[in-house]
Amino acid sequence: MILYPAIDLKDGACVRLLRGEMDKATVFGFDPAAQARAFQDAGAEWLHLVDLNGAFAGKPVNAAAVEAILAGIDIPAQLGGGIRDMATIESWLERGLARVILGTVAVENPELVRQAARAFPGRIAVGIDARKGRVATKGWATETDVEATALARSFEDAGVAAIIYTDIDRDGAMAGPNIAATEALARAVAIPVIASGGVASLADLLALKATGVVAGAISGRALYDGAIDLAAALAALRG
Repeated sequence: MILYPAIDLKDGACVRLLRGEMDKATVFGFDPAAQARAFQDAGAEWLHLVDLNGAFAGKPVNAAAVEAILAGIDIPAQLGGGIRDMATIESWLERGLARVILGTVAVENPELVRQAARAFPGRIAVGIDARKGRVATKGWATETDVEATALARSFEDAGVAAIIYTDIDRDGAMAGPNIAATEALARAVAIPVIASGGVASLADLLALKATGVVAGAISGRALYDGAIDLAAALAALRG
């Protein structure tokens, strides 16, 4: 199971939100590129980047910070937030991202996801962010009636590289991930599922790994707060 350290970008800074609310942001640093290098130096194999402003604006906002991160690391990175058309997808992949994450458009324009997955095999992921099993879009500001598992299944034949599943109520709350829901989703589809939201301890990571079906986990606040030691966690997951 791959551990993805998260760098969430708001106004160019590294932040963490509580349950996706922009007015509940904790700033953890003003040099995202340095943070990315620190994660790489600790042994991270991937990075998970989010353009929070972009998720609300519907277009890239923190591009300069993302480009600085990409210039300073050698490991692959994936990015979500405000990526809603093919031109933006192509632009980010050309600038060195290994993978882009499509969230809002997966609900509003699923054909774009399919087109992108065909055009860029292995480089398109779908972000499914849910409250009580229902998908939320536009930076989690818009609730839908779409059921998370149904949305995931609809992309089974699309060739997407991964699904990033976030339980919004757990995100940033340090209360542990929704292991049952994440495992159920991972068992419902053949697409690799990456857990996001609430990963607060090494025990949480080991519990996700123990399901045998969760392909990865994203952690942010717990790494910044020191609740998870990245190097130790990576060693434990390899063991």
